[in-house]
Amino acid sequence: MNEQDDPSAFRTALREWLAGTDLTPPDDHSLEGHMRQFARVQKALYDAGWSRYGWPEHAGGLGGPAMLRAIVGEEVVGRRLAEPGPYSMLEVLAPTMIDYATPELAAEMVPKLLSGEEQWCQGFSEPGAGSDLASLTTRAEERDGRWIINGQKVWTSFAQFSHRCILLARTGAPDSPPHANITAFFLDTDTPGITIRPLRTMHDVDEFCEVYFDDVEVDSSRMLGKPGDGWQLAMDLLPYERSTCFWQRIAYLYERFDALIAEVKEQGQVVDSDMGEAYLALHTLRCRSRATQHRLADGHRLGPDTSVDKVLLAGAEQRLYDTARDLLPGVVELEDTDWRTEYLYSRAATIYGGTAEVQRNIIARRLLDLGKD
Repeated sequence: MNEQDDPSAFRTALREWLAGTDLTPPDDHSLEGHMRQFARVQKALYDAGWSRYGWPEHAGGLGGPAMLRAIVGEEVVGRRLAEPGPYSMLEVLAPTMIDYATPELAAEMVPKLLSGEEQWCQGFSEPGAGSDLASLTTRAEERDGRWIINGQKVWTSFAQFSHRCILLARTGAPDSPPHANITAFFLDTDTPGITIRPLRTMHDVDEFCEVYFDDVEVDSSRMLGKPGDGWQLAMDLLPYERSTCFWQRIAYLYERFDALIAEVKEQGQVVDSDMGEAYLALHTLRCRSRATQHRLADGHRLGPDTSVDKVLLAGAEQRLYDTARDLLPGVVELEDTDWRTEYLYSRAATIYGGTAEVQRNIIARRLLDLGKD
């Protein structure tokens, strides 16, 4: 049996390769440093074949079950060789390109993302269209076989480091149904008319950006799917945000949990019930996410059920960092450490990727059939 046919053997071989390959991150904790390290790790994984497993051969992959991708992400992020944020974009955007781009475009572009040659971003949210994505106002108008795009996006992660952007824009008649006239495009971010402005958040990292589009031209060949397919593309993309890339983030949170235990013991404190509650939240999340990984690997199409994963992730992440704040007095309020930065970032866990309120509404209406009341 080939290693790629047996996830356990695949993991063992990957661990052996990682043990013999020096991918130690440099002592640069800036966002730019994280992005360079991610590209470095991806290139090494791609050249050795590891990051190509689990992806279809027609898009530059080596085939095999999607579970292999989850294993690679878990091992890499769990070792802190790459941060979960940049890694997550890979798992969100590559499947979207494979599903919606022409075969020729996917074959050309996906290997650039898998190999770390390029970074991509996701242009969905707008100042007036976050959780209510159907109200977006960025518009694309067709002129002589090309599309002219005008509008603004916000909360666009890593846009300042990205070579391409998967963008949603409104097309068609202004009075057509909101969901029916949204179209997706694949833009080069160095196209004239695109302006990217990083936003520095309260945890002092400029991960998010505003992106402005002023008469930006894009060829019709860069449309993903057909006119009006953008809403379905978004609905198909969002479950990927809550499947394999969650698995990587869970690995990261477990590593931080172990670090918290070590610091608590170092200070001579007792690991108490608060720590137990944090572990229970993480373990519950991991069990749920594991089931999601297996559904994905078995070929099931993910849907609104992944909102459960999102709610559990937000709760577990905030519980972990609340515990760190409570058990390490002053580490959040008074000290400039990773705990402070990550605690502040965790406050957004119930907002980014779909607010907790919206996720619970999806669970109530689409999974439990409780209606709109």
